[in-house]
Amino acid sequence: MLAGDQVFLNLGTHAAVPAIPGLESAHPLTHIEALELDRPPLHLIVLGGGYVGLELAQAYRRFGSHVTVIQRGLRLISEEDPDVADEMQRILGNEGVQFLTSAEVLAVRGRSGEQVSVRLRTPSGEREIEASDILVATGRVPNTAGIGLDETGVELDARGYIRVNERLETTAPNVWAIGECAGSPHFTHVSVDDFRIIKDNLAGASRSTRDRLVPYCLFTDPQLAHVGLTEREAQRQGIAVRLARLPMSTVLRTHTTDETQGFMKALIGGDDRTLGFTMIGSEAGEVMTAVQTAMLAGLPYQRLRDAVIAHLTVAEGLGPLLGNVPPLVR
Repeated sequence: MLAGDQVFLNLGTHAAVPAIPGLESAHPLTHIEALELDRPPLHLIVLGGGYVGLELAQAYRRFGSHVTVIQRGLRLISEEDPDVADEMQRILGNEGVQFLTSAEVLAVRGRSGEQVSVRLRTPSGEREIEASDILVATGRVPNTAGIGLDETGVELDARGYIRVNERLETTAPNVWAIGECAGSPHFTHVSVDDFRIIKDNLAGASRSTRDRLVPYCLFTDPQLAHVGLTEREAQRQGIAVRLARLPMSTVLRTHTTDETQGFMKALIGGDDRTLGFTMIGSEAGEVMTAVQTAMLAGLPYQRLRDAVIAHLTVAEGLGPLLGNVPPLVR
């Protein structure tokens, strides 16, 4: 047994396997096993049209597998705006990935790696799909069950995540939680920032998770990158924004690399600051970071619009994008 005056819980999460008849006994792949395969599946069924599901669906399609993505909701990557989700589905569909949306999995038979059969309920009725492998990418579960947290005074929320305050302190004294198990956004870079917050506060600083600007990337090809508010979030919060949008095909760099798919868009507030940015396109993560820096500095969008950006780069598209911001109506 180990004991200490201070305890830091960095427990992580694992892939959730839905309670679908026959699914668990089919020994489905998760993202772990999918990255360890030494062969491309003949036909891979992917349960879940989120970030992990789409990354692996495109990868295995490019390896030569027939791939079918089954999504319970109406759209893929449901956290994104509809135009973003629709564009990603169009791009991956053009590569041969097949999608079944608004589809409920009723039962699974067989064993992944040999032969599996999935019975579905779709808007057009029930159907059955045969495949060689099945991958579950329907969410994650914190690794907090059955390890004695209830005996230490560390409370969990209804979903099993550790309850923390904005300083990542748990409900037990001298116990902190870091990363996914604390309900932080499920990104490595956020876990790193959680570590820095705790480290700095132990050294006497006063840092918190409140109002931090969290970027993320979906590493498909092309990438999807986002930071700040989406259109739907702005609408839900009653924040008036002006929307600027630019097809990637108008950015000259994309013609030199033949990567013209996608678009970028920015949400601009009434004070001319950028409140959100989304991009589907080549080097989206790098371009997004430039916008994130301007957002952190509180710069009005005109500073980035009028900046001299090196030619011939993808970031050069920020000039014409922000040149499309509608005038403020007072």
